[in-house]
Amino acid sequence: MVPTRIVLALAAALAAASAHAEVGVAVTGSLGTTGAGVHLVVPMESDLNGRFGVNYYKHDGTRHTGGISYDADARLQTVDALFDWYVIANSPFRLTGGVVYNGNEITGRGRAEGDGFYHINGRRYLPSDVGTLDAKVDFQKAAPYIGIGWGNALTPNKRWNFSADLGAFYHGNAKVNLVSRGCTSSRVTCTVLASDVAAEEARLSEELSDHKFFPVLRASVSYSF
Repeated sequence: MVPTRIVLALAAALAAASAHAEVGVAVTGSLGTTGAGVHLVVPMESDLNGRFGVNYYKHDGTRHTGGISYDADARLQTVDALFDWYVIANSPFRLTGGVVYNGNEITGRGRAEGDGFYHINGRRYLPSDVGTLDAKVDFQKAAPYIGIGWGNALTPNKRWNFSADLGAFYHGNAKVNLVSRGCTSSRVTCTVLASDVAAEEARLSEELSDHKFFPVLRASVSYSF
């Protein structure tokens, strides 16, 4: 869930922007790499719009990495506070900056392979050794955004508009948590398992270390009031 303080901050920003508005506002619907989104666009200056909204998408599937197969659920959930600066008069081209509340996360549960074993850090374990193997990956919550775009939802004398965004937000290093619960074997086996799970967690963190940016590509349609 999005923290209440984030919602209140966005509401305050919207109220402040609306208080200075000289023209109407617009509502946009979008699809892209952040999922499906809805935004409210408000004028802030003659060449500056504020864009505030939410994006969401959820999907599941199987992911195999490091010898382990996971039944994984990926949730994309972000809240945008963006500012579009139209650098050329009467042009739809814009530069965009802002901040994203990043609720993106991946959860997964490992399962035994076709031979009936888990393969963790190069060792084989029976399901009774492992119990459950749960993984969670998430990222820093406050993520700065920068990008470019085309289109203006507040084009004068035009109700319907189309626009596109190309950019990225910085979510930093992935935070990986891999936990085995319910080992029923000997203390020695459970101790070795815990060490191998920790090594696999470190390997996953290293595998994801190059993915510090989330690419944003979105197409939107808007209606102004």
